[in-house]
Amino acid sequence: MDGSAFLTPAKVVQSAKIQEGMHVADLGAGSGFFTRAAARAVGPKGVVWAVDIQQDLLSRIKNLAAVEGLHNIEVVHGDVESKNGSHLPSGQFDFCIVANLLFAVEAKKALVQEVYRVLRAGGPDSPWGPGCALVVDWAGSFGGLGPHETHVYAEGAAHELFTQNGFTYVDSVPAGAYHWGFVVRKKT
Repeated sequence: MDGSAFLTPAKVVQSAKIQEGMHVADLGAGSGFFTRAAARAVGPKGVVWAVDIQQDLLSRIKNLAAVEGLHNIEVVHGDVESKNGSHLPSGQFDFCIVANLLFAVEAKKALVQEVYRVLRAGGPDSPWGPGCALVVDWAGSFGGLGPHETHVYAEGAAHELFTQNGFTYVDSVPAGAYHWGFVVRKKT
């Protein structure tokens, strides 16, 4: 991927090796850019659950999915910063997406614990093994293009946050010039 390119969810999802048939949770789904890219990747045999605290964004995701013919997206109103706040069942997801969320949440450890809780220890193997999460966030403020510079969450801090809370670092994924991205796997 061109290093000068802006974040392209379809390319990032492909680099993360989200595969057909997987059950994916997109925590803090926002406008659903990653939800819809993942829905295309998992195909009709897979499903993507979009979780967000903003109900209006969930309605937007459902409407866009319908227009785009994506019938494998479910939405749930939830708070990913609290224990069991996503309202998703424990240990039922092959892959989680945490995209452009770390800079915005206050309870980062609680978010990581929610990712850990919903991931299964087994399931369809990706090339990196089961129970993986894609983590993507802003690399800087870029003069106001991204979040305020005091909210930017460094990639190294994100590595540490996940590895101290039950995950093993797997690999980086290209996320364009303005973002960083990596995949972690749930330790069992």
